Amino acid sequence: MSKALYTGSFDPITNGHLDIIRRASHMFDELVVGVIVNPRKNCLFTKEERAEMIREITSDLPNVTVDCFQGLLADYANENKFDAVIRGLRATSDFEYEIQMAQMNAHLFRDGTDSVFLMTSPEYSFISSTMIKEVVSLGGDVTGLVPECILKRMIERYKMLNGGTK
Repeated sequence: MSKALYTGSFDPITNGHLDIIRRASHMFDELVVGVIVNPRKNCLFTKEERAEMIREITSDLPNVTVDCFQGLLADYANENKFDAVIRGLRATSDFEYEIQMAQMNAHLFRDGTDSVFLMTSPEYSFISSTMIKEVVSLGGDVTGLVPECILKRMIERYKMLNGGTK
């Protein structure tokens, strides 16, 4: 049975992330979406909220589960005996960063875990969670770039953060 891990902060999860999840779920018997806790990032949603949102939008994928973790990706991958770690690529700049990470992880992985790169579908190649947050925080329309339920939660959160306005 093949088991893969797709990680990220997913703050928020975008349709680009969801595209990678759906495609990877067809490639592996089990796919774990790992919500990374990165203390250097100022997140809009808690790790629990992000995990809950991912569970909601992947509920139609029976082989997809969600977990949260912090620390080294390689430690988590080794402890859970993943066959592969999935990474999405949008542009050449992503590749340069991801190849360095994959080479370091290759040094740290045990039990034959491989890094697997999936190119983001062209219609999502320009999307980043950071950009989505910025546009929504300023009242812009990102319809079609994030799942509708995620967009609603983002709008609600920004209204709450702004004292009920915008």
